[in-house]
Amino acid sequence: GRVRLGRVEYQTTLNTAVICAGIGVHSGARARMVIKPAEAHTGIRFRRTDLDVQTDILARGDHVTEVQLGTTLTNEDGASVATVEHFLAACAGMGLDNLLVEIDGPEVPIMDGSSAVFCELFHDAGLRQQTALRRRIRILDTVEVQDGVKWARLSPSQDKVLTLKAKIEFETKAIGTQQMAMRLVPGLFARDIAFARTFGFARDVETLKAMGLARGGSLDNAVVIDGDEIINPEGLRSDDEFIRHKLLDAVGDLMLAGASIAGLYEARQPGHAMNNKLVRALLEQPETWCWETDAEALESLAARESLSA
Repeated sequence: GRVRLGRVEYQTTLNTAVICAGIGVHSGARARMVIKPAEAHTGIRFRRTDLDVQTDILARGDHVTEVQLGTTLTNEDGASVATVEHFLAACAGMGLDNLLVEIDGPEVPIMDGSSAVFCELFHDAGLRQQTALRRRIRILDTVEVQDGVKWARLSPSQDKVLTLKAKIEFETKAIGTQQMAMRLVPGLFARDIAFARTFGFARDVETLKAMGLARGGSLDNAVVIDGDEIINPEGLRSDDEFIRHKLLDAVGDLMLAGASIAGLYEARQPGHAMNNKLVRALLEQPETWCWETDAEALESLAARESLSA
């Protein structure tokens, strides 16, 4: 039988460096990011140029130190970078494997609360295919985590992409019950998911500010709900913007497994804490997954070609 190879996947980086700047939603601190191309096999790394510590912060699940309202990464030298999820979602959604991100502040700029700006920057710079084959995490067995009514799981699938299915239920009529499924294929994330903004509740804003959080939060970078109403004058970007943003967060959080995942992600009431718990459970159970590249398929293709020559 013929092996269905599809497109052989190679690692990618950016063609050229891109720059963006803005304020952090929680710290309120302004930061500038220079996003640079990087060598194959180096992954997504952050470097805090404002600190004496010049060691990189690797975007991987075991470096996650805070998941309260966003995802914070910290390295062994104590250098950290907060709210990385929307940026990482854009990397995963656009299929970027290797980048060096130089940042001169404690938190990735929130921009408009979505991944759209990052996707546009990457699109404008262009992606460069590298010579190394892309490594995927192939799910072999189901991994599941639970917390009360909330749960998330990864299970095996037949293809080499990540399929996501999630459902959320909120009492407010502004959200209600929403569910969505998508396959993480090139182009689809940028079109259907990247625009969805983070959301929060007016009743929580004062509490958050008292905790020293959401200092940079505003209607410019979040959808804010008060009772059954959406406060933002412009309204929603789509009726189901909330579930789309939950899928966006999941794409970013799952990238912290260290590579793209070939499998099925399903979740109910997911959040950063639940997603990170799932990634950690996956990394702690190496028998549930394996590394995979298209090398095997390439070899069988080469063998067939030499037989028919």
